[in-house]
Amino acid sequence: MDFVVRHDKGNQLFVTAADGKEAYLRYSLKGNDTIDFIYTYVPNELRGKGLAAVVVKEGFKYAEENNLKVIPTCPYVRTFLERHPEYQKFIK
Repeated sequence: MDFVVRHDKGNQLFVTAADGKEAYLRYSLKGNDTIDFIYTYVPNELRGKGLAAVVVKEGFKYAEENNLKVIPTCPYVRTFLERHPEYQKFIK
């Protein structure tokens, strides 16, 4: 299943939806060159479907497009980095 991710800049979220429920990655910009991935949320009934990875990948895509270094505060993002070492280059 392909998920569409929207960037909600006002609330600093990358959001996707399935079955009428939303999953998201919350972030905070730190200056002009750093983004902190703070928290990933997926409703219980949607867990295990890859939604967290979808929003995190979109977050890394945004970081790359904007030349931002990433602070992986979120525990899920740290686990994601262990599974996907190709994203380590973004870590501050």
